[in-house]
Formats: sequence, structure tokens, C-alpha cells
Amino acid sequence: MRPSLVIVGAGPRGTGLLERIAANAPELYAGSGLDIHLVDPYPPGAGRIWRAAQSPLLWMNSHAEDVTMFTDDTVDLAGPVREGPTLHQWAHLPGRTFADRRLQGSYLRWVYEEAVTALPAGITVHHHPRRALRVSGPRTGRQQVWLEGRPRPLLADLVVLALGHLDAEPDAEQAALAAYARTHGLVHLPPDFTADSDLSALGAGEAVLVRGFGLAFVDLMVLLTEGRGGRYDGDTYVPSGREPVLYVGSRRGVPYHSKIGYDLTGERPPLPRFFGPAETDALLARPGGFDFRRDVWPLVDKELGFAHYHRLFTAHPERTAMAWAEFERRYADADAPARAALVAAAVPDPADRLDLAALDRPLDGVRHPSPEALQQALRGHIEADLARRHDPAHSPDLAVFLGLLSVYGQLVRLGDIGPWWHGFFSFLASGPPGPRLRQMLALSRAGLLHFVGADMTVTAADGVFRATSPTVPGFSVRARALVEARLPAPTVRRARDPLLRELHAEGAAETPDGLLRVDPADGRVLDRAGRPHPRRFALGPFTDGRTPGAFTRPRTGGAAFRQNDATARAALAFLRTLTARVAA
Repeated sequence: MRPSLVIVGAGPRGTGLLERIAANAPELYAGSGLDIHLVDPYPPGAGRIWRAAQSPLLWMNSHAEDVTMFTDDTVDLAGPVREGPTLHQWAHLPGRTFADRRLQGSYLRWVYEEAVTALPAGITVHHHPRRALRVSGPRTGRQQVWLEGRPRPLLADLVVLALGHLDAEPDAEQAALAAYARTHGLVHLPPDFTADSDLSALGAGEAVLVRGFGLAFVDLMVLLTEGRGGRYDGDTYVPSGREPVLYVGSRRGVPYHSKIGYDLTGERPPLPRFFGPAETDALLARPGGFDFRRDVWPLVDKELGFAHYHRLFTAHPERTAMAWAEFERRYADADAPARAALVAAAVPDPADRLDLAALDRPLDGVRHPSPEALQQALRGHIEADLARRHDPAHSPDLAVFLGLLSVYGQLVRLGDIGPWWHGFFSFLASGPPGPRLRQMLALSRAGLLHFVGADMTVTAADGVFRATSPTVPGFSVRARALVEARLPAPTVRRARDPLLRELHAEGAAETPDGLLRVDPADGRVLDRAGRPHPRRFALGPFTDGRTPGAFTRPRTGGAAFRQNDATARAALAFLRTLTARVAA
């Protein structure tokens, strides 16, 4: 019987794994053929998120030149580097274009087809446009992958779960809000992928509370404005009359930072410097484990500060009061208070100093006397962010972005470090295109978008939803509709995916935050005793090995590519041993 590998999930992560199998197979697998079964109800390559069947108004939040599915020599991998075109090279776009998601889906489909073509003779790929329902089988034997609408399972020597982002059952708060909405005839849209949400219940002119100010909100904003026939005339929004009125707030109360709109010239910060493999190894070797805030964050803080000041001193020395060599020497030896004193002495303008706490919570302690004052202040905040993120005079911001990518590559090795870091990273490094923030300003001026403030609280009483924020003391907004503009939390036990829930019920381990635990070396699923399953792997945002994304910016190390390579090599080595044993 021919060996068989089943990959559940044929989107970007499954495609990236297939590319690494094709790259490594000539070295590692010279067996008697192999069947690779891709299981996904959505098209291979694009998967659900990047499928063609969605609005052309929805963009990527990265420049086309910053999107690649191919390795380069900055990726730490054991397999061969196989370079390929970025999205902008493949699609012949200007590098700074924000492509729509359907075009990215076409790029991913092409990558998938290239990977299939690159597989050695004897390796055959089969796509099953169905959902996988469960995986069964002994640790030491063939696995059975049961598919929706198929009476017999797929037999697999190995199974890789590349499920991507998952739907989730509501938590206690969401369940209570949904029940209240049903009882009182209100509209409640729980956390979801905005492109999949039914927005038809949000009526023209109706007040809608929106909790969440990240990329899911941007999609919502687009679909409820341009998606309903409105248009932009320069910096002015011309409504169609079909738009609801959005009242948006969040924990921070401000939108994610704009994408940076210039290139880095000159010397890059030499990263990692203070938080690299040696520091990560030391954390992993601690007998009692480590605490993120106590043990990890000080290293991250120092690393990001180094990236920032390296760029400031080397690219903008006229704004410093000390030679870089002296600053670097003193910075390396200083603890946090000493670094703060050093920066105060060496960087005269506070605007040139890196304050991560202020960046993370810009409205902490801020109070406005009226909603109108908040609207004016928030428009000023967004305008200032747009100006700064498109001005190369502030290029230390781009150096910090590169520092964030470097740090993320190390944090992946530590496993589940809690949700705070991922939100902080997205807020600073994975925000919307600048044009989207300019549209936000236009909608605010048109009276169709109102800012609620930070630490937004939603309550259900008196037959309505009510939103408040300490940013405007004493003010509240009442509405008959509430949208939770964020992705569902990737928790194993609340996942709607039956396969994942059953794995958990059978003993697969989860982290305190509900992520599936995997072996950081190769992605094998761990049980509650810490044992890696010899025949089951998992990659993606539902695991404690989650990365910033399945694709990445060129020449930034590509943590997902490193993981894909390790899993592909482990799978091929296992199958090679298996075929040799059978042949003997």
C-alpha cells in the first residue's frame, strides 16, 4: 500500500507546507511513491480567507512588495532555500499597492500549483473539497481521517492539521448578549470573520455599537459604506443613504497604527542583539519556567529600544547628543532605570524617545468633557499617526517594526505566552493601510463614524445595548445593534471544528489560554503528559507555535517558513523510514 499523508487545511499554511515538502523531498524521500491528500472545502492555495468569492472592496493590509510565500537566506531552516516572486513581482503591481484579497488568493493558488509541479515523480496530490470531522487511530499505526459526506475514512500514515483561523462557540459573555438580543428583538453579531458575517440586519441610519478597532473593524467599515454604494470624493465621503451610524470603541480606544509608507534606507539594525537564540534557550532551560512580564518582557523592551536608537543615531545623528559608540556601550550594560536616564541625556526631544507603554495605551488617563471633544481629539490622533508613519524623518518607527518581527521569531520558540503580546504586535505592526485611516477620518467628519473611547464597556438593559467609556465620563450610547468586530479566540475547547474538539477530548494538551500544544521542534501534537504524537502534527494560529502569519515580508526570517520546513522534513523522514521498513 502506498504511503499516505493527509493535510487538513489547504490555505496558505497547507500550501506553504506543500512547498517545503516539494523542496525537501529530493533529499529526504526516495520511497515508492506517496499520496498527499489535501482536505479543505475551500480552493487550495487561497483557502477560506483569500477565496475569490468575497467583496473586491476588501484589501490586504500589507503592501504587495511585502508579501511572499517563498524562503530566502534569512530563514533559519535545514532544507533548501527556494526563492520565488513576491506578490507585486508576480502580479506586476507597483510595490506599494494594497492588493485586494482576491488577487492574493490568485497568487496563493499559483504558489500551490507551482509546489505541486515541483513534487518529484511518484508523489501525487489529491484535493478533497470536504470538511474533516475527526481523526482516529492508534499512536503506532495508520490514522483514519473521517470526512463530511464520505462513508469511509482516508487512511493516513501521517496527519498534519493546518486549519488556519477557527470559528468558536460563544463564551459566557457573548452567549448572554446573544440571549438578550433574541429576547428583546435586538441585533447581536458575535466575533466572526467580517467577510462571512450577515450584515443585512444593520439598517440604514441605525445606531450600531461596535466593539473592536482592528482589522475586523476596517472590513466592517468598508462593507457598510462603500459596500452599500457610498463613495469617496477626495477626503469627503459621499453617502448612499443606506449606511448605519457606527459607534466604535475598544480597550485602547484608537485604531491600529497605520502601515508605514516609506522604505528603510541605509543600515538595518543588527538584530537580534539582546533577545536572540541564546536568551530564548536560557528561558526554556529555567527549572521553574518563566513569567512573560517578569522574565521575557524586559528583554523584548531592551531589544526594541536598541532597534529604535540604532536607527535614530545612525540615520538622524543631528537629533542626538552623544556618539553612537558610547550610547551603545552604556545601553548594553544598563538596566531599565539606567536606560531611561541614558536616553534622557542622549536624546533631547521626547518625541524621539521610545515609550512602549504610551504607544500601547495612548488614552490611559485621558478624559474629555464631551463626545464632541473626543471626536476632535481622535481625528487629531489619527492625522498625527498618518503623518508620522509616512514621514521618513521618523524612520526609527520602521526599525521598531523590524525589531518586532525579530522578537516574534524568538517568542514562537517559547510557546504560549498569553494573548497580550499578539495584540500589542498587531496594534503596532499589523495595522491598516493609510488610505483606510483617511477613509475613517472622512466617515467621522460625515457623522457616520463616532468614537466611544478606551476601555469600552457594553451592557444590556432596558431593552437596548448601552456603551460607556471612562474617556468621556458620564456619557453613554444606546443602540439596538451590537457588533463584536474581532476574530473568535482560538481556543481548543470552544472551537466549532469537531476534529479539534475531539482531539482535545481524547487527550491532546492545551495551554492555559486554550491553544493546542505542539512540539516546538517539528509541530507534533503533544498529549497532556507532554508526549509528542508520532503521527499527528499541527501548524497555525490555533497552536502555541503561532506566528504573525502564514506568509511574510521578504528577508525577515519567516518564522512560519521555518516551522513548515521542520514539519516537512520530519514527515518525510518518518515516511522514508516507514517505506524502508515495509520494503525489508
